[in-house]
Amino acid sequence: MRHLKTVVHPQLTDLASLRIMQRRATRAIVLQGEVILLLYTERYHDYSLPGGGVDEGEDLQAGLVRELEEETGARNIRNIQPFGVFEEYRPWYKDGADVMRMFSYCYTCSVDAQLGAPNFEDYEIKNGMQAVWINIHDAIAHNQRTLSDSDKKGLSIERETFLLHLIAKELL
Repeated sequence: MRHLKTVVHPQLTDLASLRIMQRRATRAIVLQGEVILLLYTERYHDYSLPGGGVDEGEDLQAGLVRELEEETGARNIRNIQPFGVFEEYRPWYKDGADVMRMFSYCYTCSVDAQLGAPNFEDYEIKNGMQAVWINIHDAIAHNQRTLSDSDKKGLSIERETFLLHLIAKELL
């Protein structure tokens, strides 16, 4: 899969001296024209691609399907194609590690327009997460306003906004 970008969080200055744990995640790109299926998170006031961590030993595409079904209620997931991988190093304070090196494997796919009920985890419910179909340009503009004006932004918004820009440039 092609490499899209590598980002190192600005707090991380000397990776060689830090304990790094690796995580694999998937991200779903579901387009219907200029409308894209995203997750809106009230806590962070941002839009992101549906997806998440891949379980140990789980196939990437199986993880994509599982996460997409859980987070959006998507049905009839099909036409899964690789888009690219986004690599990031971010601070981490668990599992005896200082840094998480995350690989986000992005795939395009199709789903039925009508979504079923999501099966959110407790923290996703507490964060006010919801699946939405939204014009990609509106989502990009919203995330850019959050990046420049909000103190609520989370660590993932820069990745998500980069990916949304790239999707709009290459797939529309």
